[in-house]
Amino acid sequence: MNTDTQRELEKIFMSYHRALENFKLLNIKTRTNKNINMKDLIDAIDIMNEKHPSCRWKCQNPDSRKHYILAEGFYWLLDVYYQQEKPLIDADIEFFITRIQLYEELLNVPTKDFFVDNMYVYELDEYFKRKAETIRKAILKMLKVNKTYRFIDNGKYKISKEGIKWLCKNCFKYKYLELLEKYKMELTEKYIEAGYPYDIFLFNK
Repeated sequence: MNTDTQRELEKIFMSYHRALENFKLLNIKTRTNKNINMKDLIDAIDIMNEKHPSCRWKCQNPDSRKHYILAEGFYWLLDVYYQQEKPLIDADIEFFITRIQLYEELLNVPTKDFFVDNMYVYELDEYFKRKAETIRKAILKMLKVNKTYRFIDNGKYKISKEGIKWLCKNCFKYKYLELLEKYKMELTEKYIEAGYPYDIFLFNK
């Protein structure tokens, strides 16, 4: 494979060895400021895949048993896992927001509003998958910021869509990340349908 072809393919996917070489070229370190070795990389990719299995960022060639990672997965490692400036969850959210913006721009689709419905308080246990007491504490925290986020409808407390948004972004970030990832993959499928390459691994025989 010539160098130009390899460079073009690496815009889509790369081997673990190439990913490791790229991290070394970028002088990326572990969180303990050590050089990244293959074990570190494999552990990081396993964590990446555990957190975001729907993204299909890794693959193994069944013939050669070599492992590969999508370029998007490489960027996740670079911008989320190996960054040291902010909590992992915050970096993860920012990563998906950025990827969504790129897909929306490329596909020429309008920006999605994730928070369009008001919800009764009793619905939040199921929505956030948390105990009622945890929800109650989060709501109290929210009300200190803006009391209008909660109101009464048909004799029951309801949280406005703005309040749901606040809770997601400040108390239940995992839920916000879940929404972002789901939408990102919806855009990814549209991206694939438009003829762009995503999880296509052209292996060397």
